[in-house]
Amino acid sequence: MNVELIEKAKVRIPSVPILVNAVSKRVRQLNMGERPLVLPQSLDEDKADIALREIAEGKMIVEMDFTAIAQSEQAHARWSQSM
Repeated sequence: MNVELIEKAKVRIPSVPILVNAVSKRVRQLNMGERPLVLPQSLDEDKADIALREIAEGKMIVEMDFTAIAQSEQAHARWSQSM
């Protein structure tokens, strides 16, 4: 992966874990045959670099369900207290 692209994508998605998950999901989609949202710079450009460029150029966004995250954290806290 291109470090410069990572830094540009982090401007749009500053949370590294979320960025990693977004790139991973997009790479799976590209590997399954979905068309890139940006023109590949070469025929053998790494799919992760394509995904990072899509994010950096604002072609792809990530939506988060904060309610689901809060519910998951509450369930984990209840489970931890019961131990």
